[in-house]
Amino acid sequence: MELSEFFSRHPKVALGFSGGVDSAYLLYAARTFGADVSAYFIKSQFQPDFELADAMQLAEQLGAKLRKIDCDILKEAAVCENPKDRCYYCKNRIFGLLAEAAKEDGYETIIDGTNASDEAADRPGMRALAEMEVLSPLRMCGITKAQVRERSKEAGLFTWDKPAYACLATRIPTGQPITAEDLQRVEGAENQLSALGFSDFRVRLIGDSGRLQLKAAQMRTAIEKRSEIKAKLKPYFDTVLLDLEDR
Repeated sequence: MELSEFFSRHPKVALGFSGGVDSAYLLYAARTFGADVSAYFIKSQFQPDFELADAMQLAEQLGAKLRKIDCDILKEAAVCENPKDRCYYCKNRIFGLLAEAAKEDGYETIIDGTNASDEAADRPGMRALAEMEVLSPLRMCGITKAQVRERSKEAGLFTWDKPAYACLATRIPTGQPITAEDLQRVEGAENQLSALGFSDFRVRLIGDSGRLQLKAAQMRTAIEKRSEIKAKLKPYFDTVLLDLEDR
């Protein structure tokens, strides 16, 4: 099935919109194939502010409807306890809010940006989406991540080469309770690294330390900027570690 056929069958859809590569392209495709689509960005403590900014920019570029919904995800005990299947409980909460808002706006069919490269076995959140009958057009049409990037570039979407970004909760070790303070420390540290010119990285919480995971090409730069990195991240972590494995 092609995306044109999917949107012919489902001409009115609510899109779970993260501002990332996949959902950005899906919003573009829905608009291109004439669907009545409304995008929903669920803003919780797990999403950094730049993701919302990107979502708003892309929606404006496409002339698409975008509704932001605030979610205090830290009120969900099953999420804050940070079990292995945390994503299952998180997706339930987020898409539950989305479904309520979509129904208010007159949308019954909900879609998301899961693509054909995403392995269901590694994503508890996909189980929640299946239970809630959320459709994944990219996956249904066999479109991989690489193809999404290629098509996004051809479409002129600024998100085409945006690095894959997992939510801030993934920076906290499984089993360690998630707190607002730790999320803020991680987001602040990652913002500082981004300002220093680094990209496609992670700052993971290890005890009271921050462990930097960088692409191999940026390792030398990190060593050269060691003192600057230490100074910039001092407000967040007393100790900063560099993981020598390629991220």
